[in-house]
Amino acid sequence: MQLKARNQMIKKLLASTINIIKDCALENGGIVAANSAKEYYPPSAKNYYYIWPRDASFTCIASDDLGITDVQENFFMWCLKRAEGFANSGLFYEKYYPNGLKALSHFQPDQTGSVLFAVWHHYRNDLNKALRYQDLIRLGANGICSVWEKDHFSIITNDLWEERLCFPDLLENFSYSLAACIKGLKCAHEIIPSKKWITTANEMKNRLDQHSMGYFVRSYGKIPDKRIDASIIGLVYPFDAYDADDPIILLTIKEIEEKLIINGGVHRYEHDEYDGWMLEQTHRKKGAGAWPLLNFWLSIYYATQGNREKAEKYYNWVLEKMIGYDYLPEQIFENDIQVSVSPLLWSHTMFVLASKYLNFI
Repeated sequence: MQLKARNQMIKKLLASTINIIKDCALENGGIVAANSAKEYYPPSAKNYYYIWPRDASFTCIASDDLGITDVQENFFMWCLKRAEGFANSGLFYEKYYPNGLKALSHFQPDQTGSVLFAVWHHYRNDLNKALRYQDLIRLGANGICSVWEKDHFSIITNDLWEERLCFPDLLENFSYSLAACIKGLKCAHEIIPSKKWITTANEMKNRLDQHSMGYFVRSYGKIPDKRIDASIIGLVYPFDAYDADDPIILLTIKEIEEKLIINGGVHRYEHDEYDGWMLEQTHRKKGAGAWPLLNFWLSIYYATQGNREKAEKYYNWVLEKMIGYDYLPEQIFENDIQVSVSPLLWSHTMFVLASKYLNFI
């Protein structure tokens, strides 16, 4: 991609990202994944007017990098005061309506870990200021610990893609979920030192080490899911469970590139069918596309590794596909039939984070 064209695309996407953050940040502090009430939202795409704490946490982190300061604390307060059940359990579930009621009730461990990380990230230069949200921090960290039993979660867990469950009787955990919780507990410990939190984080790390079967598998337990999953990139960024040059990480990235990249675009996992395409409330599921946010995620990985050529390769692939468009979608398809959720806030926030790592902003 020519330098001038890339710079123009970056400038345009940064401007649209700022506007989309404003559109998705609600008056009550919640941050929806996509504002489907807007005219620009495609009518045949699935409704994403929900709050996923994970997506919102990435938005808070990207907003830190953009110098946006009016969404993070409002979201942290939404988590504490509105998210149904959190004040009692310290846990976040699959997704929420804007008023805070649960839209679905599967427990996703990474959501709680992501919120704790977002709080730490926002106050990382002065952690004493994070103490204004000590109730949120204590509830979240204690909540994770309350459902952890040495090497597995004691309740059924759902993965970040909402496509698969792990069961306590099978002693199984999702690799990405463990990494998010490890990071969240360590962040909480930096703000409010707690032996319990760091002990649980260390137990989780010991278990995560066992998830390697030549490469890091999607989930591990009595019945491992050996399929490769692009979310494993999260073990390096943002959760720092392993170095970018760790031998097992290198083999994992090799698996991702061999099995999940089609014509330059990164897909979520093997045999993914979800496309977010609706017809009269029916999910059509005619095959998944590439996820721009995953291209940006892989770009960040290579940037942390010091391989700028590959970092720019995956980054530029998205920008080239977006020429003529103002918004980043959830998925990019190799046809003009399937319709993606667009814009997806998480895609835009990962664009910001990748741009930051490449020093484009």
